[in-house]
Amino acid sequence: MTQKTSAWPLALSYTALIVYASLYPFSDWRDQGIVPWFYLTAPLPKYWTWFDLVSNVLGYAPLGFLYALSALRSGGPRRSAHAVLLASTACGLLSFAMETLQSYLPVRVPSNVDLTLNLLGGWLGAVTAFSLEKLGAIDHWSRIRAHWFVDDARGALVLLALWPVALLFPTPVPLGLGQVMERLEAALGDALQGTPFLAWLPVREVELQPLLPSAALLCAMLGVLIPCLLGYCIIRSKARRALFLIATIAVGICATALSDALSYGPSHAWGWFSLPVQVGLGVAFPVGLALLAMPRRACAALLLLALAVQLGVLNQAPASAYFSQTLQTWEQGRFIRFHGVIQWMGWLWPYVTLVYVLVRVSRREPGT
Repeated sequence: MTQKTSAWPLALSYTALIVYASLYPFSDWRDQGIVPWFYLTAPLPKYWTWFDLVSNVLGYAPLGFLYALSALRSGGPRRSAHAVLLASTACGLLSFAMETLQSYLPVRVPSNVDLTLNLLGGWLGAVTAFSLEKLGAIDHWSRIRAHWFVDDARGALVLLALWPVALLFPTPVPLGLGQVMERLEAALGDALQGTPFLAWLPVREVELQPLLPSAALLCAMLGVLIPCLLGYCIIRSKARRALFLIATIAVGICATALSDALSYGPSHAWGWFSLPVQVGLGVAFPVGLALLAMPRRACAALLLLALAVQLGVLNQAPASAYFSQTLQTWEQGRFIRFHGVIQWMGWLWPYVTLVYVLVRVSRREPGT
């Protein structure tokens, strides 16, 4: 019997991450005049680091795990029996395509070692999923999910899983995702330069000003309440909602601290934890407790309101003063392949959540 699983949409999301990381920066494509798969028979590279070896294995292990889990949970008996083979083959084909396309990018170097390590990582992830299935761990998670969440929880679970990742690129306001207006205006101005449509763009009389402490407090409070309300839309009981509230606040704090530690150095990990943010998080906890008994559809309506308010406030603030420093740090470091896609997650997560909740509340629930 086919089962709805979050593994497949997560696998698609992770595949998009692999493609972005493999082909970044998507510019200066050129033909070298050789077959693009020349690297298959090329000599082994003279220089390598343990970081490169480990990252190539670990980068594809989650993908193999998710591919195999998708086959195990949503496929028929024949497909499930070959889950490891299917997942390993899919990872190998994806890695082959990425390495082959890298031969057209001047800043990327295709490698047969990378291909082998990617395939190994995908196989290890698939074997892990198959082993957990045989040990009953996947069925145990399915029972837990059935007790914790409503049946149609897949989309919300995927969004909740991506929320901490979206926080890893430093935000202009702590826990404030979706600040895009200033960059959107600049992008439109560049695109319309030299055309009569440039005059159609609204001209701001004054520059955007940093948020007041009260506005930063509001954004921090809503920054943790928004994923909490998303969880409330799919969690069945009040007791489990309370545990989820505590876990969400803890994950949000840890992800933001890790973001600043990666960007500015470990000594600045808590530089974002200002008094307005502390008060905002402190207020979020009792507010979240007060909403524990709210019906799911009411939580969805309140979530839409919270998203609208936070996005409205955030997009009246300028980009972070440390954005240029952050971008330079990430581009010069080992995160060059990932900083862009994580930043896009931070920009788009609230808007995707907004669309998801609108679609969800527009559907009639059984018995209504």
